[in-house]
Amino acid sequence: MREWPTTTIKESSYLKGRIGWQGLRADEFLEEGPYLITGTDFSSGKIDWSNCYHVSEWRFREAAYIHVKDGDILITKDGTIGKVALVSNCPEKAVLNSGIFLLRCKDGSYSHWFAYYVLTSEIFSDFLRKYLNGSTINHLYQNVFERFCVPLPDRKVQQKIARILKTIDRAIEKTEALIDKYQQIKAGLMHDLFTRGIGPDGQLRPPREQAPELYQETPIGWIPGEWGWEPLESLLAPVPNNIRSGPFGSSLLKSELVENGIPFLGIDNIHVERFVDDFRRHVSEKKFLELSRYAVRARDVVITIMGTVGRSAVVPDDIGRALSSKHLWTMTFDSEVVVPELVCWQLNYAPWVKSWFRKETQGGIMDAIQSQTLRTVVLPVIPMEEQDRIFRGYITINNAIASEEKKLRKLCKEKSGLMHDLLTGKVPVQVEQEEEPEAAHV
Repeated sequence: MREWPTTTIKESSYLKGRIGWQGLRADEFLEEGPYLITGTDFSSGKIDWSNCYHVSEWRFREAAYIHVKDGDILITKDGTIGKVALVSNCPEKAVLNSGIFLLRCKDGSYSHWFAYYVLTSEIFSDFLRKYLNGSTINHLYQNVFERFCVPLPDRKVQQKIARILKTIDRAIEKTEALIDKYQQIKAGLMHDLFTRGIGPDGQLRPPREQAPELYQETPIGWIPGEWGWEPLESLLAPVPNNIRSGPFGSSLLKSELVENGIPFLGIDNIHVERFVDDFRRHVSEKKFLELSRYAVRARDVVITIMGTVGRSAVVPDDIGRALSSKHLWTMTFDSEVVVPELVCWQLNYAPWVKSWFRKETQGGIMDAIQSQTLRTVVLPVIPMEEQDRIFRGYITINNAIASEEKKLRKLCKEKSGLMHDLLTGKVPVQVEQEEEPEAAHV
């Protein structure tokens, strides 16, 4: 590994943070005017200008020493410490709030793009852990940040490293944008599938505005005339304990959990449309047999009822033996009446489900889901042949999203490895030709 020279932030950089402005009055936040950047405006290493507040011209002039421009590096020093953004597409007038440092190289020793990648790498994360670990003060002081050392390979090497990492960043951004596009397509598709359905010809029914005779008004809105509607509990399988939550109280003590054994599910295993098989809690064989009424079954639908309330997923076919916890409602549906994944989608997203939950909590924030609330939520009852067609559409778009998410994970892992290898000098960078000059501010 090559040993590069280094420079401290204090030696080589212009570093400023906002002083004063302990708080702006509500009437000082304007709809138009100079942009005020806060930590909440950081998004994927950039500033989301559409999210920024605005302040008056005189407030902007008052903060003349921290006016922001393209190429500046911004670092949060309060709240979530160490978020980094490299400024681009900066409006003519922009200024920082008191929770952000502004960093510029003053001696030309490093490229701002290179420094941005250093500050988003483990090199800076390790520095923060060293100086802030155990601190009860959630703040990055200037005299601490000034000690941070930036590695200084040759400028042409810095440019080459930055260009390599920017290339993979662009690939990551394109993949993320494609995932967002697919998610939007899925949201629209699923809304159409659950309000219009798919006819025997494999096509969506015409909208109600075009063919009102095909639809009926129901407690959950307008749905195709061939469909029915029922409370959730009537769609459950005719088996014992088809909806359950627990065990409670002394039935299972924390001391009875074991490191290895039969998985004991919690809210960390249930995400939106995703079952996570990273099992952190287990019970013994004996305890499982005692509590078998809480056992989960393959293709059960599970919804979180404490913590992050309302996340729903389907238990996979290969679950084997596992217990459900008191933080979950676990439901076994009649496979001849409903497809579990389509119930799961409705519990996560459907407006008729969300409105019912809001009504049951009088519009407040739901901190738990009661049995009666869940049992009485009304769902459409769709002929199984049509459900199968809807499910095929659901699977097709899900597979497209999963493919891009897999690609994204691979790119992120590749970027992480490259950052470690390139920014530490572990893998030397060959500059075979004259590097393109950078803009003066980067």
